[in-house]
Amino acid sequence: MNSAPVIVITGTPGTGKSTHAQLLVDESPIPLQHINVGEWVKEKGFYTEYDEEWQSYTVDEDKLLDELEPIVSKGGVILDWHTCEAYPERWPDLVVVLRCDHSQLWERLEKRSYPLKKIQENNEAEIMEVVLDEARSSYPSEIVVELKSESMEDLQANVARIVEWIANWKAQHSN
Repeated sequence: MNSAPVIVITGTPGTGKSTHAQLLVDESPIPLQHINVGEWVKEKGFYTEYDEEWQSYTVDEDKLLDELEPIVSKGGVILDWHTCEAYPERWPDLVVVLRCDHSQLWERLEKRSYPLKKIQENNEAEIMEVVLDEARSSYPSEIVVELKSESMEDLQANVARIVEWIANWKAQHSN
C-alpha cells in the first residue's frame, strides 16, 4: 500500500500540466515527485524515432513503462503527459484532465513556436475532447476529474482542489 498517491495530470499540450504539477509539488501536504514524462522520453531515449515534420517523438512505451513502474509502485508521484492511456489501470489514484478554450490554446501553442499543423492537430484534439475520452475509457470514472485551465484563478482553484483531495486521500489511507 502506497504512503502517497499517484496522480496523473493530462491534457492537450498547452493546457498547463507542468505548471499545475509544479505548484502541486510546492503545496502538497505530502512530498510528491513531478515527472514530466515528455521530457523523460527525450532525456532517457525512450523513443524509436523523431518526426521532423511534427516535431515529436515516437515513444517506446515498453521502455517508458518499465522505467516508471518501480517509481510509481512507491507512490507519491505526479505523472505529467499529454496522454494517459499507456499507464496500467492500477497505477493512478487520480487522473486530472486539464481543459482549455481552443482559441486560447492556439495562442499558447503559437507562443511555443509549434508548427501550424501541430497547433491545428492539438486544437482539434481539444475541441473533440480526445484526452478526456481517453482518460474516461482507460480508468474508473470516479478517479477521472475534468478541470478548466484558462486563467490564474483556475490554476489556483485547481491546485487547491487537488491539495484537498490529497489530504483526504492521506486521511483515508493512514490507518
